[in-house]
Amino acid sequence: METKLHSFLNSDLLNRYLVGDTTPSESSEVEYFIDTYPEVAAAYDKMQENLEIIAKLDAKKAPKGILNSVLKAVNETEDTKVITLVKEQKTSWYSIAASAAAVLFAVTSFMLYNENKALNDENQVVVEEIFDLRSDIQNNNTKLDNLSRQFMKLNDPDAKKYVINGNERAKNLKTVAYINPVEKTSMIDVVTLPKLPKEQYYQIWGELQDRMVNLGILDPSASNLQPIPYLEDALALSITVETKGRQSLGKDEVAEISLKDK
Repeated sequence: METKLHSFLNSDLLNRYLVGDTTPSESSEVEYFIDTYPEVAAAYDKMQENLEIIAKLDAKKAPKGILNSVLKAVNETEDTKVITLVKEQKTSWYSIAASAAAVLFAVTSFMLYNENKALNDENQVVVEEIFDLRSDIQNNNTKLDNLSRQFMKLNDPDAKKYVINGNERAKNLKTVAYINPVEKTSMIDVVTLPKLPKEQYYQIWGELQDRMVNLGILDPSASNLQPIPYLEDALALSITVETKGRQSLGKDEVAEISLKDK
């Protein structure tokens, strides 16, 4: 039974169940394991917590509205000629009918031309919207694929979680680092960063035995979950407040956590 439980935890069924990508039979199997084994229930709770972290990423852009077709008003001016009749003549009914038919044909042609032009404009708008929708679908699929990859990294059994809280200088600062020594990847979730003056910024450092290594800037305007370089044999992580034009070389710390205990 332990072998069966281990095989289930190492599969991707729990991940796919959480994002709704399982068949009815697979869903029943996952729910059985969650109800039966406390280890699976605990893993499922952790995955739900990580999914909330992933959900803070990106925003979905609103789709473009369909443009209304606008017909230009056509102003026609007819010149009237004055004809002096020398003697009275009766108007032929054939002439009247021919003239009426000509006028009707002209009006109908003009209306059909305008309707055809309006349909062509609408068709062009629809074609453009279809291309936009295809582009949006492709972009969304790419984002979902990236989110799925990040989600799997967070749920990897080898990933270690470090909560980094601010000291007295930055009490509201909170970040969470995820370090996987097997895959050699590192990510940091920016939960809250107190606002700084324009000339200052937050920087993260890795502490080695003999030196501090700059791991980059924490950008509050970027996505909350940000990748950082993996540092082999790091003893601790720290966050400093830096001023543009000069660096404290990791000495002006506002948050720090040791990596030795995990």
